[in-house]
Amino acid sequence: MARIEQISSLANPKVKGIAALAQKKERVESGLFVVEGLQLVGFGVEAGWELVTLVVGQGTKEPRNQGTEVFLSKLYAAAGLILEVTPQVLEKLVRKDNPQGVVGVFRQQTTPLTDVKVGNDVWVVLEGIRDPGNLGTIIRTVDAVGAKGVILAGTCTDLWAPEVLRATMGSIFHVPVVQIGVERLLAWKEGARLTMVGTHLRGTTDYREVAKLRGNKGLLVAMGTEQSGLSEEMTHACDILTKISMRGGAESLNLSIATAVMLYEIFREAA
Repeated sequence: MARIEQISSLANPKVKGIAALAQKKERVESGLFVVEGLQLVGFGVEAGWELVTLVVGQGTKEPRNQGTEVFLSKLYAAAGLILEVTPQVLEKLVRKDNPQGVVGVFRQQTTPLTDVKVGNDVWVVLEGIRDPGNLGTIIRTVDAVGAKGVILAGTCTDLWAPEVLRATMGSIFHVPVVQIGVERLLAWKEGARLTMVGTHLRGTTDYREVAKLRGNKGLLVAMGTEQSGLSEEMTHACDILTKISMRGGAESLNLSIATAVMLYEIFREAA
């Protein structure tokens, strides 16, 4: 079992180091990120991610039973370092009152494009996504619907931001994520002979027809930002341009909702 340290001081260097991971600069430099909650930390361990540090609050109000203790013992066995801390220290780490009693510090892990074998799978491509809540929700939706993974193209919001991770509800540990420039993505797409569908105002194909049109080829579902949509470069590279009809007065859908509509329709038609 890893070394266990008892910490009660807010000034402890290890506590300060974990608290600093709330800042993007520290996450980039360290290659680490933080998730909160027994279940979410457990998802990471079960998926084989490296649990660098396990933080357990002593005297917290989180109820524990025999099953919880057994599960917690698995986290203790997986952790590189275990910190048992006071409730005050735990509050500093998660920056909120009444925190859950378990925090995990994990090593960041993305998927190289060279490891992606699409076959006839479905991947979501997000170009320039800015909103962390949308990104986390889309990762969760990809996990729920059974799509294969997410490709972040161009300059996107930080994958490891707390807002993203909370919105994934643990799906960050289940869904492969690729980070890549648009130019390299499109070169790979052509070499792999994939079909790419993009949602666009100029789309002439109803979104309900996409599953039939792609045939047995792998499918990339390209989604742009809510503000400007897909770039001209990405739009030109799409084999199919589609749109989701608006029957009411709204001009557009939230990005995560539009992505969910596309995915569930594609998988419904493919079933």
